[in-house]
Amino acid sequence: MSAAQFGVYVHIPFCAARCDYCDFATWTDRGHLVDDYVAACVRDIEQRALAPATSVFFGGGTPSLLDAAQLTAILDTIARAPDAEVTVECNPDSIDLTKLRAYADAGVNRVSFGVQSMRAHVLAALGRTHDPDNVARAVDAARAAGIDRVNLDLIYGTPGETIADWEATLDAALALEPGHISAYALTVEPGTPLATAVADGARAAPDDDDQATKYEVADERLGAAGLVWYEVSNWARPGDECRHNLLYWEGGDYAAIGCAAHGHEAGRRAWNVRTPERYVDAIARGVSPEAGHEVLDGPGRCAERLVLGIRTAAGIKLPGPGADSSRVATCITDLADLGLVTRVDDRVVLTRRGRLLGNEAATRLLAALDGPSAAVGTR
Repeated sequence: MSAAQFGVYVHIPFCAARCDYCDFATWTDRGHLVDDYVAACVRDIEQRALAPATSVFFGGGTPSLLDAAQLTAILDTIARAPDAEVTVECNPDSIDLTKLRAYADAGVNRVSFGVQSMRAHVLAALGRTHDPDNVARAVDAARAAGIDRVNLDLIYGTPGETIADWEATLDAALALEPGHISAYALTVEPGTPLATAVADGARAAPDDDDQATKYEVADERLGAAGLVWYEVSNWARPGDECRHNLLYWEGGDYAAIGCAAHGHEAGRRAWNVRTPERYVDAIARGVSPEAGHEVLDGPGRCAERLVLGIRTAAGIKLPGPGADSSRVATCITDLADLGLVTRVDDRVVLTRRGRLLGNEAATRLLAALDGPSAAVGTR
């Protein structure tokens, strides 16, 4: 990753409906704040005089819920490199050709559709409201608008979803010929309606073995279709990887715009106030919307690089000679014997089995680190 790369993440916290599994900072009853929030984002960007961005990512929430003029007003304020990647997360039900053309005219060149499933009963179980048929219409509209880089976000492991359901979702997604697919295991997050239903016994919890099987099915089918895994939950055709997300995984720098957004610059990680009201108020008063920060020391940055890097197809670089590095080398040998990692030149990469047990592999490697001489790199 080039040292000149710099990202901007813009959080749009508004949704038409809240999904049962969602624990993100999103609200369905703050529509009256949209104009003030957009103005606050614009003012925040103007005041910060950010470096030209090589990637911009509008996440949420549902960024496509905004009027096109509102979203592009924020984008127009962000200085960008000539070849910047600009992504907008979209709900298939809140997008149309007119809006997508406005996006494209403003510089949006990548869209990520929240699909989750192509089976109606699975969508209902997730609390999703969109019609599966709208996914194809949304993808067609994006291409008609000149936005060729399309990601489809999928979720697997919903109780009640059979293997056949998941295969049907993958087949339907692949039939749309996207350049990128993200697939995430359903998790039960504290405080969500799903967590309450599971705790009350009204809903079953996701099954780990079922999710592992579905991950293997996804990896097999996506790989056969030419989409190569480059991060545990992400597959892309060569050249269609999400540059903004790679910035995260490679420990790059990015600015945080909007409530609850996180940023990172030179080892300093910061996050903004959680609610849109507090963000709007802070910007109006001319004070920083930052709610907190942490500065990673040398060992802390090394550990973070390992945890993030081991998730990617690039893996982590083997440590150099030294007493402490021998412990890491022994750990890597043990992980290889368990079938969790493989060595590619001077790097360590998770196997498919290792991706299913990535946290275990990372935990063992972190335990083996014993000082700066055992430092593990991602580059």
